[in-house]
Amino acid sequence: MSTSTKAPVIGTHNGHFHADEALAVYLLRLLPTYQQSSLIRTRDPEVLGTCDVVVDVGAVHDHGVLRYDHHQREFDTAFPGRKTKLSSAGLVWMYHGRSIVSVVTGLEEGSADCELLFQKLYDDFIEAFDANDNGISVYDSKELRQAGFEKKFSDRGYSIASVVNRYNHAPSNSTTANGAKESSQHEEDSRFLRASAFVGEQFHLELTDKATNWLPARSLIASAFNNRTQYDNGGRILVIPQQPDGGAPWGDHLYTLEKENGCEGQVLYVLFAENGEEGSKWRIRAVSVSGDSFENRKGLPEAWRGVRDEELSKVSGVEGGVFVHASGFIGGNKTFEGALEMARKAVET
Repeated sequence: MSTSTKAPVIGTHNGHFHADEALAVYLLRLLPTYQQSSLIRTRDPEVLGTCDVVVDVGAVHDHGVLRYDHHQREFDTAFPGRKTKLSSAGLVWMYHGRSIVSVVTGLEEGSADCELLFQKLYDDFIEAFDANDNGISVYDSKELRQAGFEKKFSDRGYSIASVVNRYNHAPSNSTTANGAKESSQHEEDSRFLRASAFVGEQFHLELTDKATNWLPARSLIASAFNNRTQYDNGGRILVIPQQPDGGAPWGDHLYTLEKENGCEGQVLYVLFAENGEEGSKWRIRAVSVSGDSFENRKGLPEAWRGVRDEELSKVSGVEGGVFVHASGFIGGNKTFEGALEMARKAVET
């Protein structure tokens, strides 16, 4: 006699779909409980009532009965410490995110590192899904217009959410044995699953990168930050020790460390080796005003920009020059000593 039990059924709405429920379904299926779950897409209350967990439909937010809708008039739930109203993606993450981090990374649920990634993934990835689905912009467009700001180009709202929307109109990959199109609902479900796989891959890449690169770099960057006055009395130059596999993600950690130490905006340049090999060239990178900005706190000197090799060495007065980008955000030298001398000159220029 078989002792197998039927896998729980996930429910969501049919019709036009959005990024938040596409991600919510993917997130649930990362959990062992729902890895083999089937999906029903409908707005029929009776059918939804037969589902074990329902996202983005049903007008109920109740974790106790696994109902995760956010369209109710009275709904105003936000992630702890944030103001953005949750979507179905944020709801699933809020209640199941720690378990998902543990499953994907192997970190013990309840550990400090698991908690840190749980918070980080919301801040850097999932909150954007919540904001988009609830019509919340990064900036108030009315205030931008009143301040006289104009777009330099039209991005057509390009985002993961806009890419997901394309799947609503994409050709179906599904055909019957004789080549005829399946039912319209079957085609729609097929497009939804493709969209869910797409956002899921982006999520998986984000979490994996944070777990394998960002998280291990925390202590390294903290140590470099504490040693920065060794290279510049004003603490304006951060040197990342050469790593066997090249560089380490430093930007996010640097902004956090500055804020925690009350010296925001202090570090102007970061030095790091191009690779982990002996004799590696070194890079000097101007620190951006913020993590999502192309504006630098202080770009490399104007006279160096767009100049290479011997000409750069002559203009900068530092031997071993390799290049400085035309925008002044990054440059290179053949040695660490040369890169450090360039940085020291740059901070005083």
